Amino acid sequence: MENIILSFKDVTVRGATQTIFGGLDFEIKKGEHWALVGASGSGKSSLLDTIAGKYPISGGHVVHPLPEGGQEAERVRDPLFTWHKLVALVGTRHGFRNLSNVSNFYYQQRFNSSDSEDSELVEEYLLRVQHTGRGGIWDFGRVTEKLKLTPLLNKQLIKLSNGETKRLLIASALIKNPVLLLLDNPLTGLDTGTRKEFNDLLSEISATGISVIMSTAPTEIPDSITHVAVLEKGKIVASMDKSGFDAAMLNFSSLPVINTEELGTLISEGQGQAYSSIVEMKDIVIQYGEKVILDHVNWTIKQGERWALVGHNGAGKSTLLSLINADNPQAYANHIILFDRKRGSGESIWDIKRKTGFVSPELFQYFPAGTSCLQVIESGYYDTLGLFRPSNPQKAEVAKRWMRLLEIECFAARLFKNVPASTQRLCLLARALIKNPPLLIFDEPCQGLDRHQQDHFKHVVDAICSRSNVSLIYVSHYEHEIPASVDKILKLENGKVVID
Repeated sequence: MENIILSFKDVTVRGATQTIFGGLDFEIKKGEHWALVGASGSGKSSLLDTIAGKYPISGGHVVHPLPEGGQEAERVRDPLFTWHKLVALVGTRHGFRNLSNVSNFYYQQRFNSSDSEDSELVEEYLLRVQHTGRGGIWDFGRVTEKLKLTPLLNKQLIKLSNGETKRLLIASALIKNPVLLLLDNPLTGLDTGTRKEFNDLLSEISATGISVIMSTAPTEIPDSITHVAVLEKGKIVASMDKSGFDAAMLNFSSLPVINTEELGTLISEGQGQAYSSIVEMKDIVIQYGEKVILDHVNWTIKQGERWALVGHNGAGKSTLLSLINADNPQAYANHIILFDRKRGSGESIWDIKRKTGFVSPELFQYFPAGTSCLQVIESGYYDTLGLFRPSNPQKAEVAKRWMRLLEIECFAARLFKNVPASTQRLCLLARALIKNPPLLIFDEPCQGLDRHQQDHFKHVVDAICSRSNVSLIYVSHYEHEIPASVDKILKLENGKVVID
């Protein structure tokens, strides 16, 4: 027993509307580090959330990370102590709030200078992290150095890129010096170089006595992981030493089958207007204080062109996209033509958004989660973050057809917040597609999707491109995620174009 960090025996876990786990057995011992693998929706995130205390355990036997004597000592120090305080979870959403801690951030806030002031700095956020009281080597100085946060300490949280946010969340978890570090798909959103650095960092973390449990793709298991658990439909169906695990045994991919006749019908409306250019940018400079984000960028996208936008975390990709999607007010101080019309010539942001289908990790973070999946998709007709009007039966039927095409129709009536993260992302992709815009902007659209979902979505994108004159901007850190229809590249490096 003294070697056990955590043990679940015949555990039952119930959510608000359904049983999440029944008869769950899972055990982690000192010196073990586990990877959780399985198809999207198999229960990986739910298992991490259960260990972190987000779901109540209603039956079975649980052994906690500290022996009874250790827990009593902690309660003397902290009367509100529970063993969950020795667990740190890095999830898929950050939950940042404004300075007064009364509201969450909203999507466009990062691009509006006055509103973005209502945001903590990275340094302030890390200094507020409450330690477990165990002590340990992961202090402020060490985490900022190892996670390369020193240059970001005076940057506001709302202005962090997706990859920078991921590094900050891992740092804030480490600074607690937890017994258990839980990581939910920590590699999503990280560029190639950062993923290699993360592998080295995880080896260093495990060497300091912190046990790690992480969900990940079966082909991206870090070197320091010692054991693998395979989940399927809310059950652990296999567990083994990493040496005995072969990623090929989990083939989530299959030849995508798409109803091309239905797809053709869905995209037959819209996209009728012809444009000389979809995007025309000349000598674009975006600067916040002394920090130059985009440095004399030029980019022209003609109708029907399909582009990959690539670059390291923090290279300026999200800022560049914010200018095209009418979210960044600095567009008015630059020479930008969208859909043959110069910004600032009397067009509204809704004129632009009406012609654009957009999805990004930031939109995923800030999208309101209190409506049904079907309503989320229908809201794409109105470019609103949620449906703020009565549902239109005809539009709702089209939304259902897109859900069927993306293999998520069974979630139509479910609340957006109660479905797997992969389903949430597919709903946002359907929301971007539903109005058949002349421009699609997909910023890391395959985050959180398993290989079958990735291949299926790419096939849908290629089919749309082959049957229409849609323009496409596609962002990904993984070459295998980029659809075959993409044949042009713009690469950014520190705000400058290095490949066009």
